[in-house]
Amino acid sequence: MNGLSDTPCLRTRTRGARVIRCGCALLSLSVGLAYAAPVLAQENQVPGDPAIQERAEEPSSLKAGAMDVPALPDASDLPEVEPVIDDEEFNSRVPDLGASEDPELDKPLESIADFERRMAGDGENAGASAPAPAPEAPVQTVQSLPDDAQTVRQIENAPIRDAELSEPLPPLDQFEVTPVEFAEEGGEEEQGEVRYRVELEGLESADEESPTAIKSMFNSLSALEKGDGKANNSAMVSARLEEDAQLLQSLLEADGWYTPRIRTRLAPARDSDEGDLTARISVVPGQRFTFSDIVIEADPTEPEGLIADNMPLKVGEPIVAQRVQGAEARVAVALPQNGYPFAKVGQRDILLDRDTGDGVYTLPVAIGPRGRFGGITTDGDTAFDADHVEVLARFEEGDLYDSRMVDDLRKALIGTSLFSTVAVEPEQTGEVLEDCTEAVRLHVKQEKGPARTIAGSLGYAAGEGITAQAAWTHRNMFPPEGAVSFNGILGTQQMGLGSTFRRSNAGQRDRTLELTAEAFYNDYDAYDAYTGRLAARISRDSTPLWQKRLTYGVGVELIGTAETDYRPETGDRSRRTYYIAGVNGQVGWDTSDSLLDPTRGFRLTTLIQPEATLNKGFNPYLRARIDGSAYYPVTDSLVIAGRVRFGTIQGVGLFDLAPSRRLYAGGGGSVRGFSYQGLGEQAPDDRPVGGRSLNEGSVEARYRFGNYGVVAFVDAGQAYRETMPQFNDIRYGVGIGGRFYTNFGPMRLDVATPINRRPGESSINVYVSIGQAF
Repeated sequence: MNGLSDTPCLRTRTRGARVIRCGCALLSLSVGLAYAAPVLAQENQVPGDPAIQERAEEPSSLKAGAMDVPALPDASDLPEVEPVIDDEEFNSRVPDLGASEDPELDKPLESIADFERRMAGDGENAGASAPAPAPEAPVQTVQSLPDDAQTVRQIENAPIRDAELSEPLPPLDQFEVTPVEFAEEGGEEEQGEVRYRVELEGLESADEESPTAIKSMFNSLSALEKGDGKANNSAMVSARLEEDAQLLQSLLEADGWYTPRIRTRLAPARDSDEGDLTARISVVPGQRFTFSDIVIEADPTEPEGLIADNMPLKVGEPIVAQRVQGAEARVAVALPQNGYPFAKVGQRDILLDRDTGDGVYTLPVAIGPRGRFGGITTDGDTAFDADHVEVLARFEEGDLYDSRMVDDLRKALIGTSLFSTVAVEPEQTGEVLEDCTEAVRLHVKQEKGPARTIAGSLGYAAGEGITAQAAWTHRNMFPPEGAVSFNGILGTQQMGLGSTFRRSNAGQRDRTLELTAEAFYNDYDAYDAYTGRLAARISRDSTPLWQKRLTYGVGVELIGTAETDYRPETGDRSRRTYYIAGVNGQVGWDTSDSLLDPTRGFRLTTLIQPEATLNKGFNPYLRARIDGSAYYPVTDSLVIAGRVRFGTIQGVGLFDLAPSRRLYAGGGGSVRGFSYQGLGEQAPDDRPVGGRSLNEGSVEARYRFGNYGVVAFVDAGQAYRETMPQFNDIRYGVGIGGRFYTNFGPMRLDVATPINRRPGESSINVYVSIGQAF
């Protein structure tokens, strides 16, 4: 934190003299001109040359603006030079190579092998074969070095001065090696560790509010405080003390104290003090500077005063860096939100007067043209075209530019999960509209990511056993956003295969079209069924990335199912085939803060399903359900959550209704402590038959610590033969659960037991899944 260190120019003035204090270096240039040609000529003279000396004495022929070059002397005027030696004497001194008087010179050269043998012989023979130098020219003689063999003989015959060198080496098994001893790392006292205490004086003299904040910030960033009163030596303490002095000056300047005097001292500790040294920082904050004027240099805006209304700085308040930066950021955000996409906030200038403590704040702002949304263009590795980008936008062409709408479009593009990177940037078109605004084009840069996904899940619940699911999805097989997925489920009580086509943002933002075909087998205590299903649905649903307040769904489905059911007239269970057609509608309102782990708010959902059995004619009936839940944070770590559910089926007898379409209570998503579908009326064979109404309720206390949490809960509920909930014979289950929080939601493990357990009911039931229970 460095105060207004990012300020390009922070100026101070005092008594008529102005000093500019900024991040600029002063450059001083001094230029000298010198003419050095005559000097160089003199330096290059050859001593003793009279001709050169004479020319040096003459006045220079080089003149400003012209150059006069003297003419060269004629060759006939040059003096004749006498030869040093004549030709006769030179020839007499050169030996005649053609007819040598020395017979050795006429002999052929010896071979390399003979030369090496001769060189290995006595030095006298080598010396005798060397030719004598000519008497006229003395020759320097170079003696040849002995070869390797001779050198070895000389070394072997050299006298041994140290008797131990002549003794034989000991055997390897008797050779003793003395290990190298390394100095051990000394303890704290051997390393010269010193202890110190810190004294900070003078902050209390500033004012009543800022010292506490400055001191708290100083303690959190201080190098001395981080050292915990220990250092290897006094030099380290001194370095920390200097660093803290710079830190304190930056903190004071950030709070408006631009003329502090800070003194540091490192002294031996007094006898009454703990430690060896005392690191003392004394502060005289000086005067606190305040705004005497706030000047905004900008063209007029529409609406008028847009910049001033979003500039919270006031004349007379202290010049605090955090408030200045926050005010500028607020202006930079407000302008693009009100039709100025190309607005730029310039570099601030603050002129300080040391005599009065006043500061004149100047901020230049280039607002640019006021704009309205124009067209949308896109390029890159595209997942879909610009027309579909327009479907995702929540604005219309011609609307006043608003950067919040641009951010919303960017989030919607990210929410498709089709891109590795995506950017949305405004571009100037220069097209002036009727109201003197300018059309602004949005350019979308796409880089699509992998479109295929493989997912899986594993869960366990009492009464249901283990359930494993796997899915393969291509999220953009039929652009734009036409996804195809194949999924399978295999568990203790269910298995099946299915395929789904899903088009997201189908012709409208957040609208989804879904077509499903699936076949599965279920084997529950209440019934077992072989079922085929075709369904179509249009919906507006929430996702973990894009949670919506209002959700809805409308759909149709055709079901063919062969199910076993208890027959009262025969007293046994037999299989029966049902053909069912129906429509469904669902509306939800969600104010919670999270889809998988809510901590505040509430949810309310209503489902209505008009259906008809087509076995023998058309037999209609109505299924309806309402769910509500609420979440209240007692503290940051403790949340109280509760839910209720009511359901009813109207217009059909219990045993005229397919078992899979009846209402059941019990299980991990219903009343914990009981098996799946375990509550309600029981057949003589002690297996549930389901009902036409139900009521449920739950209360949880969720306590979180870090990435873990514990939950205590009480569940209650019952299913009834009657068409409306009776609120009698309600069963209760209590338990405790554990949570492990991940970036995609909590992992849930709940253990529950029924209250007033009846024969045949398990004493302990375990539930494992992803997400909170509700």
